[in-house]
Amino acid sequence: MKRSVLKWELIGIGVIFIAGAMFHFLFEWAGGLSPVGVIAAVNESVWEHFKIAFWPALFYAIIEYPFLKRSAHNFFIGKAIGIYIMPAVIAALFYAYTAIFGEEILAVDISIFFVAVALGQLASYKILTLKQWPRWLGGVGIIMVILLAAAFGVFTFYPPELGIFRDAVSGGYGIIH
Repeated sequence: MKRSVLKWELIGIGVIFIAGAMFHFLFEWAGGLSPVGVIAAVNESVWEHFKIAFWPALFYAIIEYPFLKRSAHNFFIGKAIGIYIMPAVIAALFYAYTAIFGEEILAVDISIFFVAVALGQLASYKILTLKQWPRWLGGVGIIMVILLAAAFGVFTFYPPELGIFRDAVSGGYGIIH
């Protein structure tokens, strides 16, 4: 059981990392099509970089569920926690290193994205291989993911004027034309 779950979670690191890189440019490739902006980065803000981890991780979880539903425990809460770890790690490491160095470094940003995805997937693995938790936590996990997905949708079009939503290139917020 554990070996199969570990295999899926490790493969997920690569899949989510590569898909996230593609989701970084998807909005641009789609010609700025607004609905695509819900799942793809629409600018260079920290918030938009959360989306390029969230959506590939969610899509990967949907793909792996039929294969792991019998062998993994705590699937929905485990995947939700893993998915929430990714933006938390991105934010913590990004703000820490830019506070120290005073500038953004692309190679560091890419490394942070990889580390965030890996930590999210490994946390998910750990939870998926623990003893069964109460079933109602699965519902909590689903609600957590739905709320974050809704936040990405709303804040793509109506971002608050807070630093986390500010495009590092233009200084604007949300979809920038």
